[in-house]
Amino acid sequence: MATAAADADTTAAKPKSVRSCTICKSRRAALKRPKTLEQICKECFYSVFEDEIHRVIVDNHLFKRGERVAIGASGGKDSTVLAYVMSELNRRHDYGLDLFLLSVDEGITGYRDDSLETVKRNEIQYGVPLKVVSYKELYGWTMDEIVKLIGLKNNCTFCGVFRRQALDRGAALLKVDKVVTGHNADDIAETVLLNILRGDIARLSRCTSITTGEDGPIPRCKPFKYTYEKEIVIYPCSMNTLTHSSRMHTSNDWITSLLSVSFNFNIRCSSTSLYFCIYSPNAYRGFAREFIKDLERIRPRAILDIIKSGEDFRISTSTKMPEQGNCERCGYISSQKWCKACVLLEGLNRGLPKLGIGRSRGLDNDRNKDTKQTNGEKNIQSKQCGTLDF
Repeated sequence: MATAAADADTTAAKPKSVRSCTICKSRRAALKRPKTLEQICKECFYSVFEDEIHRVIVDNHLFKRGERVAIGASGGKDSTVLAYVMSELNRRHDYGLDLFLLSVDEGITGYRDDSLETVKRNEIQYGVPLKVVSYKELYGWTMDEIVKLIGLKNNCTFCGVFRRQALDRGAALLKVDKVVTGHNADDIAETVLLNILRGDIARLSRCTSITTGEDGPIPRCKPFKYTYEKEIVIYPCSMNTLTHSSRMHTSNDWITSLLSVSFNFNIRCSSTSLYFCIYSPNAYRGFAREFIKDLERIRPRAILDIIKSGEDFRISTSTKMPEQGNCERCGYISSQKWCKACVLLEGLNRGLPKLGIGRSRGLDNDRNKDTKQTNGEKNIQSKQCGTLDF
């Protein structure tokens, strides 16, 4: 009996085996990598994180030497890390790119304000020029004003449409060749799932493309296409936080746990941007996001598998795809006579915001009248239609 007790004490006294990094074999492992579940050290994590993004850029021929590239910068974790990594890789691998930061101010008090201050700090830290465009200047409306008018039910429709066009307009002002955005693997997997649930064949056929909008004003690239959201959050964190953060599971828990950590490389993102927009508590995408997180917890590879499925989809030749043209009112790319931004603005300016949600025969008739009156003129004031003519 005494011998058994002594053996138990000896066993308890034995120190736990220290795992070595599975890549370098020399340093102590600091985290279990979310994408592969490899036990690796901090230095190797930084290296593989950056090398994977570099390979994505090179293998997909995202850029050409001498191009002007705008980085979509919101001040959040994805765009802040993207700005740093693009600056670092451009210098290290001599891409020869002329980089700019491009931010959109939606006019959301208490949410976007703090984020824009972060972007302004990034401008100084990374030495990359910043351009900010706002909904108020472009459309005559802020999201605060739109939400006050329409409520919380359909406001994401307005914001999504306006932000996409605002990025293009800002890019046009900067005269850039491409825009890069911080869309990560989780975002793309969510989009594949959403388009399946909505039966949106047109978007499903292009949502996994690493470069989109090649037939539009300015192409957009996604260097983070295969990069997990959790790894983007871990990347700028200090060593003492890595192991803890890798154990986080639900999106709210693991993001909240990183709000007060110290950061390396002068990478600092806005704390408010780590949460969802204050005006989208019940956004449809949020349910898809939680579902993806549940799948990732069970099988981390699920995110890449969903993206691969989206890439391998083949659209039937009998499926009629929308024909791209130009908005008759502002000249922006559109498959309809008026682009979605002009339709939404028409409803707002007439005091009938829901008129821009879905289809309306009355609005179609009014558009036909306006088209006849203007004889197809495209150069309309920006606050009426968001024209791209500068």
